[in-house]
Amino acid sequence: MKTHRAKRVEIIIEKPLEPRLTDALTEAGVTGYTVLPVQGGSGRSGRWSSSGEVSPGSGMVAIVCLTRPDRVENLIEVAFSVVERHIGVVSISDAEVLRVARF
Repeated sequence: MKTHRAKRVEIIIEKPLEPRLTDALTEAGVTGYTVLPVQGGSGRSGRWSSSGEVSPGSGMVAIVCLTRPDRVENLIEVAFSVVERHIGVVSISDAEVLRVARF
């Protein structure tokens, strides 16, 4: 089966910023993404877990986008404009997709 090159962009961000980020991605022409809950992790500030959060509105989410390589620069600029002043991580990796027309 033929595969096509793509880029996978994963953005981990505070849950209250999810609508702002997804709105920005949509306005930038991103046609699809997946939002996943983030249960916990460890980083510069040490270990953390969503079980210790005060309300369901807090915590972190991961937003995953697959896009064509020529579109990734715009996507990460938009994502970073939301993330740069907040807690969050933007990562980019190579991927391969089967149905390139969807991206």
